[in-house]
Amino acid sequence: MTSLDAFDYHLPPELIATEPTRQRDQSRLLVVNRQDRSIHHSMISELPQFLNPRDCLVLNDTRVLSARLFGVRQATGGKWEGLYLGSNAEGEWKLMSKTRGKLMPGETIELTPAHNRSEHKQLSLVMQSKDEEGYWTATVQSTEDHHLLLSHFGTMPLPPYMKRELATEEDWERYQTVYANQPGAVAAPTAGLHFTPELLACCTGKGVEVAKVTLHVGIGTFKPIACETLEEHKMHSEWCELPDESASQLNRTRAEGGRIVAVGTTSVRTLESVAQQGPLQAWQGETDIFIYPPYQFQAVDCLLTNFHLPKSTLLVLVSAFADAELIQEAYEKAVEAKYRFYSYGDAMLIL
Repeated sequence: MTSLDAFDYHLPPELIATEPTRQRDQSRLLVVNRQDRSIHHSMISELPQFLNPRDCLVLNDTRVLSARLFGVRQATGGKWEGLYLGSNAEGEWKLMSKTRGKLMPGETIELTPAHNRSEHKQLSLVMQSKDEEGYWTATVQSTEDHHLLLSHFGTMPLPPYMKRELATEEDWERYQTVYANQPGAVAAPTAGLHFTPELLACCTGKGVEVAKVTLHVGIGTFKPIACETLEEHKMHSEWCELPDESASQLNRTRAEGGRIVAVGTTSVRTLESVAQQGPLQAWQGETDIFIYPPYQFQAVDCLLTNFHLPKSTLLVLVSAFADAELIQEAYEKAVEAKYRFYSYGDAMLIL
């Protein structure tokens, strides 16, 4: 059994990034080489120099929804706050819910536009039932497309440590990758936030290919591990897709001696979910893959990732990809050099 304590580290609060850098590609980059166990400092803008012609960058093109919602309980007039987590085949919404007092099945929540509370337009949610994890299913009193409804009533679901209720104008732009295309995430695939069109062009100009996958990042990715050992933890499932074109690209990359460079843990989880079923080929569906040491990676050669929370499934995945001891050393050096941590923070490239 693997103890969770092995994936802990001390992070001074002042190193948590609550605002983005002035420009996306101005973040720092800690380069970790697994072969010689060297660790050195660089910048995201210098990423192309660590890539080879015929390598392939794998980007998660999910788009973050305006998933954070505010409203009022019709029965009591009390404030209500929620997070949209997805919808089922019947069009019902799955929600995290927060309010004072006990919310009862059958209650109606009147949503108000997050960025214009005085606007008279409202949307009613009838809360149906709560599951064993505490998430609610709600019926939406509207026939409009739910992505359109969220864009009107919701705000960007920023992580709680950023300590702001509403997304700023800068957040609307920067908590979204420049290549975000498939709406469905409730959190950003943060390693991708560093890329600009110019940086991508620099990579492709060197002969590096770019392949797209989609994994709609859900709340489960960031849910703390509540068990004492990794083997007891159960991941939430998230929808992902490896398109046929990308599968062909990646198989060609490997055949030609190039490396598959996953941008972010979500790209890793998508590729490894498919690889567990056999050779890479077009696939879509739900994955609840939890990668922890020891794990034999089949579809990823290098990883670009941000710095993650202590005792998180993301840090555990990174520790499986490199080596828990090497990652611990890298994190210690990042803290010592005052790198910026978490979603708007700096990045690590593991070769």
